[in-house]
Amino acid sequence: MTIPERSDIETAADRISGHIRRTPVLELVHGVGGAAGKVTFKLDLLQPTGSFKVRGAFARLLAADPRPARVVAASGGNFGLAVAHAAAELGIAADIFVPESSPPAKIERLRERGASVHVIPGHYAEALDASEVWNQSNEALFAHAYDQFDVVAGQGTCAMEMATQISTADTVLVAVGGGGLIGGIGSWYRDDIRIIGVETEGTPTLYSARRAGEPVDVDVDGLAVSSLGSRRVGAIAWEVSRRWIDQSVLVSDQATAGAQRWLWDNCRLAVEPGAATPVAALLSGAYEPESDEHLAVLLCGANVDPGTVAP
Repeated sequence: MTIPERSDIETAADRISGHIRRTPVLELVHGVGGAAGKVTFKLDLLQPTGSFKVRGAFARLLAADPRPARVVAASGGNFGLAVAHAAAELGIAADIFVPESSPPAKIERLRERGASVHVIPGHYAEALDASEVWNQSNEALFAHAYDQFDVVAGQGTCAMEMATQISTADTVLVAVGGGGLIGGIGSWYRDDIRIIGVETEGTPTLYSARRAGEPVDVDVDGLAVSSLGSRRVGAIAWEVSRRWIDQSVLVSDQATAGAQRWLWDNCRLAVEPGAATPVAALLSGAYEPESDEHLAVLLCGANVDPGTVAP
């Protein structure tokens, strides 16, 4: 399995420049709850589509030569939205396969961006299977949500930014679904920083793989299933995990919902469940930092109904 080098991530950064935002960071004066350590948030939820995934989507489409007329992708919502956005900007038709478990608001936003939307019974794995079958009889570029070299290199550009914005960080906490984000983060940082993956108890793909010593299928459910609900961790993320991921922790749905409320009450940030898991790890004690540890916490998605997190 080929892992992106830093040079590949730099190439992806040059390629997608002008299509994405260099998102800001937010240093918390009083940290997160009562957890020890200094905390700085990387606000990649401020990307044009409300999640980091637009990085990988543009990286995949712009790496294709010649540029395709059509692209197909499967997604719980965020990657599909990123692909639809990138395709619309580049003049490419998009077919997006989504599971029926996706929030209706995400599905509607796909249609608003001009994508042809295929709603499939089940979760992400079923949508992925349907997209692959469809692509066998259609001429389209296939974009994988998390296990494709150009996509992972694109997601790694987030770590490239963080390395200069939060240069004194000792540890980075990252939400994990299929592993495209943590795969990109690990491919950039390598051994330079401690990397902690965070998942919910209902979406434990990386955690289960690390326990088994290899990627395994898991049943997924719960609060974060629409964004973290991949059945099996990606091959690239698994190889990155074997080399550079220091720890994988789980948080409950209750802790995740509490983290969403904490982020609203204390930072006025409306964060989707999957993206709130790193904060949940600190609030719940799933990850316990040292008193002098500087934590970079990646907030990667904001596609949530604000009414579900704000009173």
